Amino acid sequence: MADLETDYLIIGAGAVGMAFADTLLDETDAHITFVDRHAKPGGHWNDAYSFVALHQPSAFYGVNSTVLGPREKDEIGLNKGYYGLATGSEVCAYYEGVMARRFLPSGRVAYFPMSDYRGDGRFMSILSGRESRVQIRRKTVDATYYGTSVPSTHTPKFEIGESVRMVPPNALPGLWKAPGDVPSRFVILGAGKTAMDVGVWLQEAGVEPGSITWVRPRDTWMLNRGKTQPGIEFFHDTIGGQADIMEALAHATTPDDLFDRLEQAGIMLRIDPEIRPTMFHYPTISQGEVDILRRIADVVRMGHVRRIERGRMIFDAGAVETAADALFIDCTATAVERRPVVPQFQGDRITLQMIRVPQPAFSAALTAFIEASYEDDATKNSLGQPVPLPDGIDTYARANLVNMMNQFQWSQRPELQQWMIKARLDGFGKTIAAVTPDDAEKQALLDRFRANAQAAIANLPRLIAQERVA
Repeated sequence: MADLETDYLIIGAGAVGMAFADTLLDETDAHITFVDRHAKPGGHWNDAYSFVALHQPSAFYGVNSTVLGPREKDEIGLNKGYYGLATGSEVCAYYEGVMARRFLPSGRVAYFPMSDYRGDGRFMSILSGRESRVQIRRKTVDATYYGTSVPSTHTPKFEIGESVRMVPPNALPGLWKAPGDVPSRFVILGAGKTAMDVGVWLQEAGVEPGSITWVRPRDTWMLNRGKTQPGIEFFHDTIGGQADIMEALAHATTPDDLFDRLEQAGIMLRIDPEIRPTMFHYPTISQGEVDILRRIADVVRMGHVRRIERGRMIFDAGAVETAADALFIDCTATAVERRPVVPQFQGDRITLQMIRVPQPAFSAALTAFIEASYEDDATKNSLGQPVPLPDGIDTYARANLVNMMNQFQWSQRPELQQWMIKARLDGFGKTIAAVTPDDAEKQALLDRFRANAQAAIANLPRLIAQERVA
């Protein structure tokens, strides 16, 4: 006999699971049960380093019903002039508040933290070992498919020798506790957004760039944050930037040509103008941050490190000497695992994935609206087709094609369009809807966007045909 009953059992109370549940509460009368390993809601944010922050505006993150942070622009710092980026502690407090002040008081949500899901409606308390069974009246919702990991919770894929000092970024703010052990050299391992955060933080904390080594197996393209701002005042930068993306997709002949065009339009940034990036995971950054990262001159590009020894790093192609007291900072965790796309709706199971990249919260919220509004899985899957996440630059075209196909499907459903216009997490839709018919300048830009989008649809298959086979 089951210990509990629920309509939807959601595995994972992170950003994706919370956004899905929030919309489901608004659109249905369903009862929802969360099972999560963490002690508090917020998923991987509970494990992140203390100086982490969103890299996209807070307006695009969280749950649809509840604003994350004030709708204000930063007046100082590297994000000056742009809308605020919630810090990790703010995000954790936000999700804790959503659970405590919206979900649980509804009487339709049960929450089981510190619990490990075992399958078939069973979960076990990590602390007591007690197993509970849930009778699921409707569906199980997997909000953990991407296997999000951060440096403090992942296992490095390289060997670490004795007496090597290696820490996750979480340990850096605590170095003040032992000033005598501060190293002469800091070695950043990894090329993603975490490594960028560390490179900026170290310098702003007083480390000279000449004391930093950066191991970058691959350089990456980055989105210019100035082109991702919500609000009508950023219309020409944001919607104009979308038109520039469509134009590049419409006319590019190769993936390299595509990214060259995006760089010329100010959409894409790179750290080293002499090195052509081969990676793209949607990191978003300001030009000010790029300028700081360019100060780090000691960059090692020998692929992935295989072994770290005291004073030495070993790669497939050879070894690189470093200071004997070097502090290695592990930024090699893959934040979002590149997994094969699967249909989101499969009978009594929903596997949450992004249906608009790079917006996991909006994707989950919209998927919940689709679940609540349509009956059969075929219709739901046609409206919620997962986007394959790009890794190398050659797969960016395919991600854009699926994004655009989804957007077209949504445009054919008036009820879905109305939900999106009202949705807090869909900032661009409200920006476009705010343009009046007599605003000739903005209407002309929208016409340019639409014309280039049609041409992009025709050209994208040619770019996709050039994808490299792994």
